[in-house]
Amino acid sequence: MSKLFKKIFSGSTLDNLILGFLVIILIIPIISIVFVAFSADENIWPHLISTVLPDYVLTTILILIGVSFLTFIIGTGLAWIITIYEFPFRKIFEWLCLLPLAMPTYIIAYSYGELLDYTGVVQSSLRQIFGWQTIQDYWFPNIFSTSGGIILMSFVLYPYVFLTARAAFMRQSTTLIEASRTLGFSFNQSFTRIALPIARPGIVIGLILVMMECLNEFAAFEYFGIHSLTVGVYVTWLEKGNLEGATQITLCIFLLIGFFIFLERKMRRNRSFSFKDTRLSSSRRLTLSKKGGYTFFIICLIPVLIGFVLPSWLLLSFVIERLNEIQFSNFITLFFNSFILSTISSFIALIVALYLVISSSSSNNVLTKAAISISRLGYAFPGIILALGVIIVLSLIDKIIDHTSLLLFGSLSSIIISGGLIGVFYAYISRFLTVSYGTIDAGFSTLNSNLADASRILGMGKYETLKKVQIPIIKPAIIMAILLVFIDTMKELPATLILRPFNFDTLATNVYTYASLSDIQNAALPSLTIVIAGLLPVILINRELTKS
Repeated sequence: MSKLFKKIFSGSTLDNLILGFLVIILIIPIISIVFVAFSADENIWPHLISTVLPDYVLTTILILIGVSFLTFIIGTGLAWIITIYEFPFRKIFEWLCLLPLAMPTYIIAYSYGELLDYTGVVQSSLRQIFGWQTIQDYWFPNIFSTSGGIILMSFVLYPYVFLTARAAFMRQSTTLIEASRTLGFSFNQSFTRIALPIARPGIVIGLILVMMECLNEFAAFEYFGIHSLTVGVYVTWLEKGNLEGATQITLCIFLLIGFFIFLERKMRRNRSFSFKDTRLSSSRRLTLSKKGGYTFFIICLIPVLIGFVLPSWLLLSFVIERLNEIQFSNFITLFFNSFILSTISSFIALIVALYLVISSSSSNNVLTKAAISISRLGYAFPGIILALGVIIVLSLIDKIIDHTSLLLFGSLSSIIISGGLIGVFYAYISRFLTVSYGTIDAGFSTLNSNLADASRILGMGKYETLKKVQIPIIKPAIIMAILLVFIDTMKELPATLILRPFNFDTLATNVYTYASLSDIQNAALPSLTIVIAGLLPVILINRELTKS
């Protein structure tokens, strides 16, 4: 391992070739999808436009608008309340409001589907209490609908907006708020006219992350019967066997993603929202009356209950109820598979991210920086799209191996590349490299640039400087990068579901298998395990935000 690090980070003349190779490997799945879409033998666009595509596009846009609106209301409101006001258990809610981040969207969908369905606990209890016999005797909202999906997605995704909005509010100067108060503004008016406009770039970035997660979601929408673009790709590709049609639907997602990336870049460019005043708005909180304090306590509690506590309670009750029926040997196998995949992927992503961060920081070449930016585009694309691109690339490699084997040995080889775990690792690294890169880059940004210069004056090369000086200092960032990628890969479903070898299951695919059979009880233990695994990064994120 030490020799590998030394070879990669030594700053040899092969650096540009290595960087170019990495960029091609990471971006080629996306390029392959575009190539297949435009090189299809048959033009499927007219058929798609006249049948399913309008429904897919309109439903996806409706979901994006609805979830964005609700997450903005919930996330921004909670961030303002917790930052500005003092009320009972406020410090506890600083991290409680982040707990839904540990709850994958497909798990919360399965949980509430089981809880609110006709045969679920809620409706069964209502029928028993009021003596109702059939669904005609009463009205109950349909959870298996677009509106149901929008509401549930909002309560599990609002922490993205909460994080960015709270960070923006915490860094705002209290002078502006005090000035607005002297002009007769109430705290609510100060929020809408002063604090909210200043925090706008951070909030927009949070909303863009929410939209990206909506575009990535597949299992929850499929479970609710929602015809989103991502579900359309899955149905067209795997159920109808139409690869070209799936790639052409994917182009619509590309357009949406490109718009979000452009918007995010636009929001960050030439914006300055810093102040010389060191008195932050979070340093002088407004003390509320007893009634107002408990009102805000209830307001903060409701999203946590809906987004984390209730689904976790339901899963835990299922686990306890069927404790004697659980096949622990099978569960251990699932956990081991997930653990190995996630561990290997997180360390590969760490090595690649370290190399890219160092290449970017040590080079003033515009092409180098552009290539590194391009290599991190995978995170912007849904897992099912990357899986589609990986399948196309690996299938081509398998065909090349087949032809080579036929020429050399007179026989065809079996599926070597696309039928193994290489595809899973490939998709994981392509998608989650940005998570590792961003964390490592943030760690390097805290280093004094003179450290590297001083170490080189003392005769240390790039590798020795990295090993003995830089890595020990940014160790917390490295640990955070490993944990974040580890948890993301643990709960990643679409890419794992499509690319995994036969008879190879993980916790996420096992949850999906049981949920597709409407057997949520047997999916409870792996679901709860994924949720528990996601709690540690949430705690670390809150700690870092509070420290900052």
